[in-house]
Amino acid sequence: MAINSIRNAAQLAGKIKTPPSNPSEAPDPVKILYGVKNPPPFTEGNIFPLEWEVKTPKLMQIYDSARDPGWAPNRLPWDTLDPEAFTLDQRYALAYWWSLLSVFDSSGPAVFARAMIHTYETHEEDPVRKCFFSVTRDEVNHEEICQRAIQKLTPGGPLGYEPQTPLGKLARNNVLWYYHNGGRYWEGFKRGVGKYPLAILFTSFLMGEVAAATLFHGMYQRTTIPAFKEAFRCVGKDEARHMGICLAVLDRLLPQLTDEMRAQITKQLRAGYIFLSGILYQPPEQFWELPDTWRPAHGILEDVAREAGLGVLSDEERRENWRAAVLKMKGLLEPHGVAFPAIPEIGIDGETVAFDPDDIIPVF
Repeated sequence: MAINSIRNAAQLAGKIKTPPSNPSEAPDPVKILYGVKNPPPFTEGNIFPLEWEVKTPKLMQIYDSARDPGWAPNRLPWDTLDPEAFTLDQRYALAYWWSLLSVFDSSGPAVFARAMIHTYETHEEDPVRKCFFSVTRDEVNHEEICQRAIQKLTPGGPLGYEPQTPLGKLARNNVLWYYHNGGRYWEGFKRGVGKYPLAILFTSFLMGEVAAATLFHGMYQRTTIPAFKEAFRCVGKDEARHMGICLAVLDRLLPQLTDEMRAQITKQLRAGYIFLSGILYQPPEQFWELPDTWRPAHGILEDVAREAGLGVLSDEERRENWRAAVLKMKGLLEPHGVAFPAIPEIGIDGETVAFDPDDIIPVF
């Protein structure tokens, strides 16, 4: 009662205005409209105003198909992976390979999340933003596979355990060096993601997806370890969808390239080869900072992992797979006036371009 009395008194004093009881007494919207002012211009890079424009319906179809990927890392047959079935060095070698893969796959969530935010800031069409979200989700799953494989074989790994053999110690040192280089890549990516138009970004992303699809297809065919075989199958299915996203975007963007953008794509392709060869072939010296012990140790570890059933391809097989993947890219881009870079390491002729670590954009 006291509260009501205070409120009534305030109303009588004119301090609180109650809505009119009769709708006809309400303010006329037309009268209010005369006083309307627009807000200040939105700052560049602001995610507002939000819009849901669709320029590429095919992208929305791909996103709809990705809503449920049909698998999850926790549902893979991890119970069939018995660490005791392998020698200690085989465990170290298997975990080592997954640790190297984690340099690429575990960077995926952060890379694509950053890129997704960028598509909001640049007001890309709605299905582009949604597709980046789906790829980010997929990359989280791929990272988890690396995590589960490493933890199953070397609890506390890749770094938080004490290897008991010389080969295990070499494996851990090699992983540390790869993480060092991954950190350099991340710094370059952060500087570069906001500099380039969408066509350049997606050409770089496609380079990574073509490479990934090539790797996982080969590993799926070769591995004899059931949990890993199913993991490669599922990840390969995701990567094929990611390729479809990139192709759908580029189908719209490539005809709109400027000469400057074409030249930048040529550089990006060379940078993509150099970075991604760290898992697909052999890490070139143009980017990778590695000690003299790294490559001999890597060769031994790969041999041991191959003997354990992982399905690691030979250098010659990887070279041919990488070459086939790059030729696909070349066939896609050259009709749009993009000069393909020379990649002599795998027998690809083209334009010679300088490598700049600050220009690295490709992701895995």
